[in-house]
Amino acid sequence: MQHDHKGNDLRAGSISLGGAVAMGTGVMIGAGIFALTGQIAQLAGPLFPLAFIVGAIVTSFSSYSYIKMSNAWPSSGGIAMILQKCYGPGAIAAGAALLMALSMVIAESLVARTFATYVLRPFDITGGPLVPILSVAVIGFAFLVNIAGNRSVGLISLIMAALKIGGIALFGIAALWSSGFKFAAASQTSETFGSVGFVAAVALAILAFKGFTTITNSGGEITDPHRNVGRTIMISIGICVVVYLLVAFGVGASLTIDEIIAARDYSLAEAAEPALGEVGFYLTVLLAAVATASGVLASVFAVSRMLAMLTDMKMIPHSHFGMTGNIQRHMLVYTVVIASALAVFFDLGRIASLGAFFYLIMDMAVHWGVFRFRRKEIGASGAVLLAALAMDATVLAAFTMMKLQTDPLIVVYSLVAISAVFGLERLYLRAWIARSAE
Repeated sequence: MQHDHKGNDLRAGSISLGGAVAMGTGVMIGAGIFALTGQIAQLAGPLFPLAFIVGAIVTSFSSYSYIKMSNAWPSSGGIAMILQKCYGPGAIAAGAALLMALSMVIAESLVARTFATYVLRPFDITGGPLVPILSVAVIGFAFLVNIAGNRSVGLISLIMAALKIGGIALFGIAALWSSGFKFAAASQTSETFGSVGFVAAVALAILAFKGFTTITNSGGEITDPHRNVGRTIMISIGICVVVYLLVAFGVGASLTIDEIIAARDYSLAEAAEPALGEVGFYLTVLLAAVATASGVLASVFAVSRMLAMLTDMKMIPHSHFGMTGNIQRHMLVYTVVIASALAVFFDLGRIASLGAFFYLIMDMAVHWGVFRFRRKEIGASGAVLLAALAMDATVLAAFTMMKLQTDPLIVVYSLVAISAVFGLERLYLRAWIARSAE
């Protein structure tokens, strides 16, 4: 058995196709559905189930770059490897990779806050200091499990993924069934929700699928990676679309759009009560707690690995501030501190917006890099790459327009943060694009 220098079990082929799908869907479904259903409905109105479908289509186009690159160079470097293969070890690759890592940290705090919001639902607590306290507690729990090692993360993720996907699908079916397959959310006209709102909603729907990137980050460990990385990604997106649509229709069957928006941070629990009674309500809260806790768990693991990798690739500076232990452990600490700070200071809507900005910019850097530098070598279609780029750009523009109207400050925060990431990387690495000596 081969270990890397951090003592982790990184054998090639240590993750099966089924295991990789469980991991991908586990991360995707943990984050997306509980936090984002209400946020998406708020932007898209009665058409919100459609936003998930469009989000899946955009994500499928997006995944093309990652699949093509992972097939050519399966590695555990994932996105950092892809960016470095395109741009060389310069500030563009490092900055975009760091944005990816940060968007994962943002997802972590989003899911942690969602955990807190759902757990407090039965006590009728919707705000106050308990939300951030509980959010930080669940991030701390994930930290402790991760320190316990690789094995425990894999096993817990598998069990929780099965529970979660089964439970959420059942929720959707039961809610639809009890409503007699009527769609209450359609009782309102969609005139008040414009096309810009719909496209902006797609930006958040994409966040519900971005967990597929976790699969490329473990590319080197998946059995027969040249075939299975792409398969895993497509199967995971497929499973998620079905589950998300069941949930969207389930929520829309029990609640009108106004009710969904009013309860946007805990819309599934709200929809469970009319559909499934009090028992259903408590089961949904329990399901949300399991799903979000396991989402935080998987995400803390993935981010600390990605940051350790960036440090190894000399893409980010590293200081251990006098801490003992290996780099991955230091990165675990940083990850947990940043995620906790976000969970304390930002609400769900803002955390989701920040994640969408970071992720879309990083994604566009990947598509452009593959198109510009590696397209011919890996036999990728220029048309598909440009289509993915155009979709990202459209969604980003609509989302920015929407946020400038409703919450201009978050656009400012995002701009400052993104500029700081690239600026600091530029200072650290001294070149935008440094061709590696390949």
